[in-house]
Amino acid sequence: MKNKLTVLIVLILSFLVIDQLIKFGIKINFVEGQSQPLIGNWFVLNYIENPGMAFGTTFGSSIWAKLGLSIFRIIAIFGIGYYLWTEYRKDSSMDFLVAISLIFIGALGNLLDSMFYDFFFSFDPCNYYNYMEGTGNFENCVQSIHGQEYSRAVEVRHHGFLLGNVVDMFQFNVQWPKAIPYVGGKQVFPAIWNFADACITTGVGLILVRNKKYFPKEKKQSAG
Repeated sequence: MKNKLTVLIVLILSFLVIDQLIKFGIKINFVEGQSQPLIGNWFVLNYIENPGMAFGTTFGSSIWAKLGLSIFRIIAIFGIGYYLWTEYRKDSSMDFLVAISLIFIGALGNLLDSMFYDFFFSFDPCNYYNYMEGTGNFENCVQSIHGQEYSRAVEVRHHGFLLGNVVDMFQFNVQWPKAIPYVGGKQVFPAIWNFADACITTGVGLILVRNKKYFPKEKKQSAG
């Protein structure tokens, strides 16, 4: 039991550090919208910032919408953490605990962006990732063009604790063959994601693939 706990703690902390190091590296070394091949031309780094959930989905532009999303994430993380602890106390299989841990890591990793990145990095109202209509929050964007400074008021997202964007960077640059109807020439998987998203996807995938092993009693009861 203690060995399992040690492995899980090391896994969670290590993967959280990896997630944050990647995001910090992107924030420090890339400019908005910058792309760079990672493995050939089919796997690239493509720096964007996501103000909401997966694929840029938001609950609206008000400050309460963003806070509601962050609070929902916090509740979900506590729920996943509690479930992980109860399954550990039941001495569940190690691979099942790892799958739950990966989901926990991904959810917490993305929450950290929203919680602290507006304090770690200066807020730039000229950065188009910070533009958001409907907030009523206007700030001056000062830009230098040919040695002259120009100022304009822009409507930006609310920023601060629990209000930050999530940093995404990985993208598969693979297209369907043009001969295929409807999807020909389009990207197979156009979403841009991060290490935390990969952890969630891997954890959920493991549970779906091995659900008969993880939930044998539930399956028998439902059959009856």
